[in-house]
Amino acid sequence: MKNLLILFILAAVCACSTASSTIGQPTATDEVARRPRLVVGVVVDQMKPEFIERYWSEFGAGGFKRLVGEGFTAANLHYNYMPTYTGPGHAAVYTGTSPAYNGIVANDWFVRADGSVRYCARDTSVKGLGSASPAARMSPVHLTASTLGDELRVFSSMRSKVIGVAMKDRGAILPAGRMANAAYWYIGGAEDTWASSSWYEMESLPAWVQEFNGERRGEEYLSRGWSLLLGEEHYAASMDDNNPYESPFRGKLQPVFPYDLQALRADNNQYDLMKSTPWGNTLTVDFAMAAVRGEQLGKRGVTDMLCLSFSSTDYIGHQFGIHSREIQDCYLRLDRDLAALLTFLDSEIGRGEYLLFLTADHGGAPTPSYTAKHGSPASYFRSQMLEDQVESYLDKKYGEALWVVNESNQNIFLSLDAIRARGLELQAVEEEVARFILSIPGVHESFTGSLLRGQGTLSPIGGRVQLGYHQRLSGDVIYTLQPGWIEYGMMGTTHGSPYAYDTHVPALFYGFGVKAGTTWRPYTICDLAPTVAAICRIPLPNACIGQPITELIR
Repeated sequence: MKNLLILFILAAVCACSTASSTIGQPTATDEVARRPRLVVGVVVDQMKPEFIERYWSEFGAGGFKRLVGEGFTAANLHYNYMPTYTGPGHAAVYTGTSPAYNGIVANDWFVRADGSVRYCARDTSVKGLGSASPAARMSPVHLTASTLGDELRVFSSMRSKVIGVAMKDRGAILPAGRMANAAYWYIGGAEDTWASSSWYEMESLPAWVQEFNGERRGEEYLSRGWSLLLGEEHYAASMDDNNPYESPFRGKLQPVFPYDLQALRADNNQYDLMKSTPWGNTLTVDFAMAAVRGEQLGKRGVTDMLCLSFSSTDYIGHQFGIHSREIQDCYLRLDRDLAALLTFLDSEIGRGEYLLFLTADHGGAPTPSYTAKHGSPASYFRSQMLEDQVESYLDKKYGEALWVVNESNQNIFLSLDAIRARGLELQAVEEEVARFILSIPGVHESFTGSLLRGQGTLSPIGGRVQLGYHQRLSGDVIYTLQPGWIEYGMMGTTHGSPYAYDTHVPALFYGFGVKAGTTWRPYTICDLAPTVAAICRIPLPNACIGQPITELIR
């Protein structure tokens, strides 16, 4: 018995030693076996979940239908903060947290210290690569929380590669994070080129990027023009082509197909026109495929990450609205682009060897001029009018001064100097302003900074405002508009509100480690990053406030 016990102990010690060695120093083969070879994050700018339902019958078999049919859909996922803009949205997807903690409070925000306006990706300390344009001097310097890619890099001792790709700089830079190997974005204007910056410790663009730029694919796509992909009978899900709710391209009297892009380019800033057509998405897929090949992503014995964002959907949505034929045609073509990407990944990485997730950075509002005509209580708001009225009110109450130093993103910044000069308390003035603006048509709720800094429980909408409130960067009073109201022109649409049309976004998971199915349980955008981290078995982003969607993990 004693000899058997000794043999048992020795066997256990050997087993523990072997397990410890395996866990502490995984081989490349073991690591790939337990983790996806490549993670592909896809953000579709300004995508509403209803687009999948609305255009389903016109989709092919290999794009959205494949993702939904073979993957997992979290059908009730919302943004849990305001404002629902592009910069904050891309940051939230990959950090698993809100602007209150990742520092990206808007696309542009007011800096009280010097009175300047800061763009979320602008960095004048870096130099552009591939372009001399100021549009290449960008970086993730303002991002204050780690991303999935950052955690993946640290976990792998910097062996994993993380690459960001998008037409918009912020759509490429913020998802990839501060430790990314590179982010690439499209310059446009007079240049048909993809650029990066010296933040990524490169002296020049890699050879594969230079080769891609040399092919001038943007020129080739513009020469194709833009006509409907299918016959007109397939567009019954959209409004008539010629309607008063859409904004035509400069140089064209009506917003109707077909579009001669070569004839329109001179009036629409040359290659910038690419961004407002479906060809911008196709070009993005082309570049993403070149990145996978050029960087050998998913083929190096560790998990790599490609952060991919489709920007053209947003440009088209803003210009033509969410019910236009242009937006439908864009999604029918995006469906084909996704099918091409999935086929490529099957061949290049291996079916079942990559994890792909797809979501959006925000939704989009119905065009108020259209919905109001049919009885909806929707309308338009002008923040300059609000600012003028607040100034006038405070002048009468406390005496003339420059009381409002800035109003932007529905944040009101009060003059601390004027408040101190009159011996007033900031909180008291905040409360006066918050009460007063509720009398202004279109304003629904108002919140003081003092309230948002507290720990009390707010309403569902107030909670979203609070998660978007940053104590150093946000204003003294924040307000929301009535549902259906927007601050925009009478044609096209925008986003930014805490309401369902802006917060509800698709959430599709496909491939490695994913069960097939659908859930209608409520989730938030902050739950995406921890779900991916759980599948990849890496640490959570450092400011993550979400939880994994465990029901989809195989």
